[in-house]
Amino acid sequence: MSTETVTIQKLGAQGDGIAQGNDGPIYVPFTLPDESVAIARVKNQGTLISIASASPDRQEPHCRHFGPDGVNGTCGGCTLQHYADAPYRDFKRHLVVDALRSKGLTPEVDDVVAAHPGERRRVVFAARKTEKSTLIGFNQAESHHIVAIEECPIASSGIMARLEAIRAVATALAINAEAFRISVLETLSGLDLAVDGIKSLSDKQRRSAVETVLSLRGIARVSLNGEILVEPSKPMIDFGGVQVAPPPGAFTQATKQAEDAMAELVVGHVGKAKRVADLFAGSGTFSLRLARIGRVHAVESDDKPLAALDHAARNTQGLKPVSVERRDLFRRPLMAQELKVYDAVVFDPPRAGAEFQCKELARSQVKKIVAVSCNPLTFARDLALLVEGGYRITKVTPIDQFLWTSHVEVVAVLEK
Repeated sequence: MSTETVTIQKLGAQGDGIAQGNDGPIYVPFTLPDESVAIARVKNQGTLISIASASPDRQEPHCRHFGPDGVNGTCGGCTLQHYADAPYRDFKRHLVVDALRSKGLTPEVDDVVAAHPGERRRVVFAARKTEKSTLIGFNQAESHHIVAIEECPIASSGIMARLEAIRAVATALAINAEAFRISVLETLSGLDLAVDGIKSLSDKQRRSAVETVLSLRGIARVSLNGEILVEPSKPMIDFGGVQVAPPPGAFTQATKQAEDAMAELVVGHVGKAKRVADLFAGSGTFSLRLARIGRVHAVESDDKPLAALDHAARNTQGLKPVSVERRDLFRRPLMAQELKVYDAVVFDPPRAGAEFQCKELARSQVKKIVAVSCNPLTFARDLALLVEGGYRITKVTPIDQFLWTSHVEVVAVLEK
C-alpha cells in the first residue's frame, strides 16, 4: 500500500472517481471530478484519506452510514450521496448518452426523470444472528460485512417504521450465525418479506416463526426460499388501478414513482394500438395498464408471476382481452412471422437485454416498439440491432429509480 495525492478527472460508470496514475487509471470511491485528494493505494484501487481541494458540486451526505467513515462501516447501498442534484442527474443522463454513442447512436436524450428520498418500496436487507441480537442492514461494498443501519433515506417510511418487526422475524428464522437475505416489499396490505439463504427449519422453528409474525402488525406475508410460511393478508400491489397479488420474491419495480413514470411513457407511446405484445411481462406492470387501450399478449418465462398477471386480468372489469404465454424469450424469441399480428411491441428484459428477440424484431414489420431497460449497455446493443433493421429512434427518456447509485432506467421509442 502507498499513500499519494491525485486529481480526480471524471466519474466512472460505477460512480467512482477516476484519477490517472503513471501505470493507468486509479479508482477512488466517494470523490468527484476536479478534486485533489490524498489516497491510500493498492494497485488501481484508492481509499480516500482526505480532500485537499473539494469540488463545488460536493454536498453533505444524507445518511450517517455513507462514505469511508460511515457509522458501523460503509453501507454499500449508495455511492453518490455526496454529489449535488443537478450534476448527479447529468451524470446519469450521460451514462445513457455514452452507451448509445458507443454503438454509433446519437438520438436526443431527455433529461432524467428524478428520484427522491423515501420512495423505495423494495429493499433487500442482509441479516445475521449474533450473540446479543440480530443484525439487520446492508453489506459493505464487495464485502460480507453487514453494516447495521439506524436510518436509510432512500427507503420508504413504511419500511423503516417496521424495522424492529423485520428484526423480530429475522430472529425467529435465524438458525445459526450464517448471513441470509430478506427482500422487503411494501404492499397495499403490509410488508411482504421473502427470505432466502436459510436452508431448512424444524417444525418447532416454523411454528415459532408463524407465531412471531401473527403477533406483529403490518406484516402481510413471510416466505422462505419461495415457500409461503405465513400470510396474514394477501400482499397486493397496484398497476394503474389493477390490483395484483405478486408471488413471493417476484420482481417489482423498486419505486412506485419510477414505475408510474415508465408506465406513463409506455402507454403514451403505444397510443391507440389495437394489438400489443408485452415481452418479459412479469406480473403485469405494463400489460395490465396497456389492456385498457387494446388487446395484450403477455409473454414471460416464469409461471408464477404470469399466473398472477392472468388472475388479475380475469378479475378486473374494463380491460380488453389479455392472453398469456409462458416462454423463454432468450431461447425461443417471438419470430418475425409471429410478430406480424401486433401493432406495437413492448419489451422490458433483465439486465442481459433482449439480443435474440431484437434480431427477430428487426426482421419484423411491427410499426412501433417501446424498449425499457435497466442496463444502458445492453440497451444500446439492442437498439443498434433494431436501427440496423430499419427502425428509427424517436425518443429516449432516462429514469432514476435507484437514488444515489450509478444505476439508471431508460425508455425508448422506435418506429419503422
